[in-house]
Amino acid sequence: MQEQEIQMQPAPVIGPEQAAEAERILHKYKSGKAALDRRLIDNELWFRMAHWKQYKNRMMEGKPQPSSGWLFNSIASKHAEAMDNYPEPNVLPRAADDEATARTLSSILPVVLEQADYEQVYSDSWWRKLKQGTGVKGIFWDPAARGGMGEIAIRSMNLLMLYWEPGVMDIQDSPHFFSLSLEDSDQLAARYPQLRGRTGGTIDAARYIHDDSIDTTDKSVVVDWYYKKPGPGGKELVHYCKFCNGVVLYASENDPRLAQRGFYDHGKYPFVFDVLFQEEDSPAGFGLIDVMKDCQNSIDKMNQAMDENVLLASKQRYVLSDGAGVNEEELADLSRDIVHVTGRLNSDSFHQIQTAGLQGSSITYRNSRVDELKEISGNRDMSQGGTSGGVTAASAIAALQEAGSKLSRDMLKSSYRAFAKECYLVIDLMRQFYDEDRVFRITGQQGQNVFVQFSGAALRPVPVASVGGVELGSREPVFDITISAAKKSTFSRLSQNETAKECYQLGFFNPANADAALAALEMMDFEGIEKVRQRVQQNGTLAKQLQLAQQQLARLTQTVQAARTFSRQKAAGQKAAGRQTAGQKTRVPQAPSPDTAARRAMNTNTRR
Repeated sequence: MQEQEIQMQPAPVIGPEQAAEAERILHKYKSGKAALDRRLIDNELWFRMAHWKQYKNRMMEGKPQPSSGWLFNSIASKHAEAMDNYPEPNVLPRAADDEATARTLSSILPVVLEQADYEQVYSDSWWRKLKQGTGVKGIFWDPAARGGMGEIAIRSMNLLMLYWEPGVMDIQDSPHFFSLSLEDSDQLAARYPQLRGRTGGTIDAARYIHDDSIDTTDKSVVVDWYYKKPGPGGKELVHYCKFCNGVVLYASENDPRLAQRGFYDHGKYPFVFDVLFQEEDSPAGFGLIDVMKDCQNSIDKMNQAMDENVLLASKQRYVLSDGAGVNEEELADLSRDIVHVTGRLNSDSFHQIQTAGLQGSSITYRNSRVDELKEISGNRDMSQGGTSGGVTAASAIAALQEAGSKLSRDMLKSSYRAFAKECYLVIDLMRQFYDEDRVFRITGQQGQNVFVQFSGAALRPVPVASVGGVELGSREPVFDITISAAKKSTFSRLSQNETAKECYQLGFFNPANADAALAALEMMDFEGIEKVRQRVQQNGTLAKQLQLAQQQLARLTQTVQAARTFSRQKAAGQKAAGRQTAGQKTRVPQAPSPDTAARRAMNTNTRR
C-alpha cells in the first residue's frame, strides 16, 4: 500500500532538471556581470588603500608605495553625513477609514526596523553605496525567528553574490534573480539529508581580495533562486527555490500552500537597490571611488616620486672610479673620521652626487590635484567645518556649508526613496505574515511608554458595504510613506532651533498675531513648517474663543449689574412707599370709600 501511495504522489514541479536549467541561466547572468564584478573587487582595494597590489610593476619592488587617504576621507565624510540623517518613516492614509491604522504603523514601523537591527544594515549599505555605487538591502520573512513565530529580517547584501538579467534597469523586470551564499558543507548536510555526499563547490563565486588567506574548500555555494510567472487571474507571482549543486532543498511551487499563491504576496523580488550614480541599462551604478581613483592614483605617484627625491637628497652618494684607491667600506661607514686613500684623488675619479631638491612647481601641482579630488568628491573644507578665504562670520560659514552640501542632500534623497520602498515591502510582509497580535512598545507624546497591539488583520482587505443589495467586494488599505531625518546633523538642529527662536521673538506664537503669522508662514519654507502653522492656527482659534468668551462674560456681567441695580431700586422704592403710607396714617385723613366718592361727583354735576 505504501509503495502504491508513493507511486500515486505527483512529481514535484521543481526538480533536478529545473535546477540544472536555473544554473545554466545563472552562468549566463554571471558572464554578463563579469566586468562589474572586476570593478567591485578593484574598488575594495582602493578603499583599503591597497591599490598598489594591482600595478604588478617589477620596477616598484623595494620602493616606497605611499597611499594617501584623501579618497578614504571623502568616503568616510559622506558616510558620517548619511548616519547623521538616519531616516524615519511617516505613514499617511489614502482613505479616511485608514487614518487610525496609518498612525499605528507610523509608531510601530521604527520598532520593527530597530528589532531587525536596521541601523547597522543602513550603515553597511551606505559603505557599499559609496564604494561600489550600489547598496542593496534584502527584506525577508524569517519563519524561525521568535521561537517559530516568525519575524521580518533585513540584511545588507553583497553585490558580488547577486545576479540578474543583463540589460535591465530594474531588477523587477528580470525574469530570474539569483542570490548566492557560501555555507559550511557539514552544516548543510546535517540540515538537508539529501545533500549528503553531494556538497562542495561546483559554482565559482566571485570573491574579494583579502590580506588573510580564506579557505573555502569546506564551503558550498547555495543558490537562492527567485523567478516570476503568471498566476490565477493574470496576477504575476514570485516563486522561490533554494538549491545546491543541482539538489533542490526547497521550492515554493512544490509547497501546496504556496503553489497557486506565490512565495510573497506582493509579487516582487525582496531586494531594493540604492544607487549612487546611475548607469544606463543596469540596476547597479558607480560610486565615488570610480570618480576619484584616477586623481588619487596621480597623487600617490607624485607622493612616491617626492618621497624618493627627499630620501635621495638627504643621503650622501658618490661617484667613485675603480682606480681612485678609496676604501669603500670606510667611506660608507659614517662613524669613521678618517678614510684611507691610495694615490691621489681628483674630481674625475671621485666626486659627490648632488640631487636636486623638490621644486615649488611640483608641490603646487600636487596640491592642485588634491584640491581637484576634494572638488569632484564634494568634500571641500567648508563641508567639513573648515574656513577659507577669510570668511569668519557664523552666518556666512553656515550659508557656505549649506551650499556645499548639495551633493550630500542629493545622495540622501535617493537613499530615502529606496528606504520608502523598503518600508512598503515591510508593510506587505506584515499584511501577509502577522497572523497573531503582537505587542510593540512605543514612546507616547509625553515621553511615556505605550504598549500597542497590532496584527496583519488591520492591513488586509475589508468588505465594502453593499449598495442596493449588490456586494461591491472588498477594499485593501493603501498608504503613502514620507521620509524625514530622525537623527539630524548638528547644523540642522542648530538651524531649526534658531528658526524657532526667531519665530518666537517675532511674535508668531502670540495669539493676537495669528493672522499676520499665518500670512508670513505662507511665504516661508523650512522643515516642520506644518507643525508651526498648525500651532499658530490653534493659538488663533483659542484667542478667538477666549475673546468671544470674554465678550459673553462682559454682557453677562452688565446684565447681572443691571438686574442688581433694578433690584436695589425696586427695594428702595418699596421702602419709600412703606414710609409714606405710615406717615399718611398719622397726618392725612382716610380717603373716602368708592360709594361716597361717586355720590360727591353726582352732586357736583347737579350743581353745574
